[in-house]
Amino acid sequence: MSAMDKKENRLKLVEDHIGKCLAESEASGELRRARDWGKPLDLGDGYDETPAELRMGFKVLKDAGVVPPEVEMMQRLREMRARLAALDPQGAEAAALGKEIHDLQITVALRIEALAKNR
Repeated sequence: MSAMDKKENRLKLVEDHIGKCLAESEASGELRRARDWGKPLDLGDGYDETPAELRMGFKVLKDAGVVPPEVEMMQRLREMRARLAALDPQGAEAAALGKEIHDLQITVALRIEALAKNR
């Protein structure tokens, strides 16, 4: 048996084990009791906001430990939105933060649009 055949056999065994574990979890109802069962995944990493044609490049940068400025801005937006949700919506602080969020959203949209045009 060649090294490639051995590797494929090990991968098949791992896949079979994973499939068996998932089937057992589903049969026992464990999966349905999960907090986010049936809901879309919220990765919170800006993936959905990133145009499809830029996702692979950003993924390569992320894996290399390089965070593009646009991704940092999206992460900052998420944090700002969380802070805004905790504030009194009628307060001055909420109004100022709302304007800051709006401005940053426009900046991110413009930068991503420019990246898409220049790809």
